[in-house]
Formats: sequence, C-alpha cells, structure tokens
Amino acid sequence: MHMFRHREARIMEEHYTIADAKNKLPALIHFVETGQAVKLTRHGRPVAVLMSIKDYQKLDRKREGYWSALNSLRKRMEKEGITVAGEEFEDLRDSTPGRGVDLS
Repeated sequence: MHMFRHREARIMEEHYTIADAKNKLPALIHFVETGQAVKLTRHGRPVAVLMSIKDYQKLDRKREGYWSALNSLRKRMEKEGITVAGEEFEDLRDSTPGRGVDLS
C-alpha cells in the first residue's frame, strides 16, 4: 500500500494482482466507492486501475476548447440580449502617459 497527497486529501493507493483482485472484487468495489483507487498488476507491473464511476466520469468529461467556449459564450449572450459595446472598455485602461523614460 502506498500513501501520497493529492488535492489536500490523503489517498491510499492499493496494489493487487489481477488474481487477488478477482477474489476480492466485492471488497475492492466498496473501497473504490470511497474515492480511493486500486492498481491492478500482472507480473508485478501495473496494467489497470480500478476507480469509482464518479472519478472516472470526472476524467472522461469532455472539455470545451477556448474558441468553442468563446463562441458558446457569445451565442448565450446574444440569446439573452446582452451586448458589450466598446464604450464599456474605455475606462478600463489608464490613459496617462506614465513615468518619463530617457531613451538617449
């Protein structure tokens, strides 16, 4: 059994051979439902991971890319009648010249 830190939570990672896991499957299912993971090994080498469906769904979730997310936002804003005009950005940047710089 190995211990490591992940997202501020203490997680115990169990290692089982495939044969051992087969014999202890109901107990391992209960264990992974608590948010822990189980590595399955064959000849001492990791070959698979047993995890809860909740954790698997987090990993499997499709993430929207930047441009797709931006287009979705624009469509949602248009649908809701939200408009953003250039005037709303005018006062966001300081227009003073700043400090003097000697370029000689």
